[in-house]
Amino acid sequence: MGNRLLLAKPACPCYCMAMHFVDAKTILTPRSMNIYRGCTHGCIYCDSRSKCYKFTHEFEDVEVKQNAPELLEEALRRKRRRCMIGTGSMCDPYIPAEKNLCLMCRCLEVIDRHGFGVAPHTKSDLLLRDLDLLARINRRAKAVVQMTLTTADDGLCRIVEPGVCVTSRRYEVLCACRDAGIPTVVWLSPFLPFINDTEENIDGLMDCCVRSGVKAVICFGIGLTLREGNREYFYAALDRHFPGLRQRYVSEFGCRYEVSSPRGQLLMERMARSCREHGIMLGNDRVFKWMSEFPERGPAQLELFS
Repeated sequence: MGNRLLLAKPACPCYCMAMHFVDAKTILTPRSMNIYRGCTHGCIYCDSRSKCYKFTHEFEDVEVKQNAPELLEEALRRKRRRCMIGTGSMCDPYIPAEKNLCLMCRCLEVIDRHGFGVAPHTKSDLLLRDLDLLARINRRAKAVVQMTLTTADDGLCRIVEPGVCVTSRRYEVLCACRDAGIPTVVWLSPFLPFINDTEENIDGLMDCCVRSGVKAVICFGIGLTLREGNREYFYAALDRHFPGLRQRYVSEFGCRYEVSSPRGQLLMERMARSCREHGIMLGNDRVFKWMSEFPERGPAQLELFS
């Protein structure tokens, strides 16, 4: 299993303080990496808790791939063509432990040194620590910061995402990226039926996107996914914070994997209208295609990597 470390107890009671270190065999699959496996954000809806991902440890007992920078160095050296490198698809690269471990920072340095692009996905303001490095990558190749927003209400955010910075702080991160010339993509998800699936919330989130100058929005619909592992965790959170709502979910949705809001079409239309009015790219296939495109470089830029 590797070395194990117990961290000091934080203010939030939703996660335990253990993490263990492993020497991973690979890091890129094929253009995405996850430095950590597990998370301490404590989001009540997290699909990564699902049993289908076959975690061999508790979700909050974070597995740290301590050799990630070395593996990435080797992998990028072997690649014949430069491309975008994604991170955060399964587990946030900016969990609190990253503040001291600095593995994401070291991986960004590797990406920068080899002239690749990067598209980190996070909910954390810790990304600001690496803002200058991301800006340098963006000048030499391409960097896109992806940020998840679920609710415009900071009070509700503290309930559904208790171990990470609130939405108003994430808005500040988006503004800082804009000011640094780094394009941003906002994931508007998930929308929890009968909790944050409201017109007021859609309008508040879109206002954040407009004012911070985001390039694009990704949304997979107004709802969430629930399957074995994360469903039980989510329902326990409903019992704690929204008494009686679990019974409504069971009645309305049963054991469905995709749980869709009854107001989904109306809210998606409202979101799309706002994106059109403010020139924000919408359409998941279109956005993913743009993010994955690696820019062609002229002779002057090529000299940087010769």
